[in-house]
Amino acid sequence: MLKLLLLGIGLVLVFEGLLYFVLASKLHSILENLKKIDSQLIKTISVVMIAIGTCLIYFTFRLYGEL
Repeated sequence: MLKLLLLGIGLVLVFEGLLYFVLASKLHSILENLKKIDSQLIKTISVVMIAIGTCLIYFTFRLYGEL
């Protein structure tokens, strides 16, 4: 159960990070509050989220083995 929870969190972080990275320039028109945040900062946060999610998935498989 914990294995699936960690995988789910990892996948969410990867996909959410990818979404923000790919749509960084379009997010300003979608979400008004993000206009105050620099696009480069959004991309930096996205890369960090992708890295954390990927590491979480990797180490979950290393710790718990294959599904």
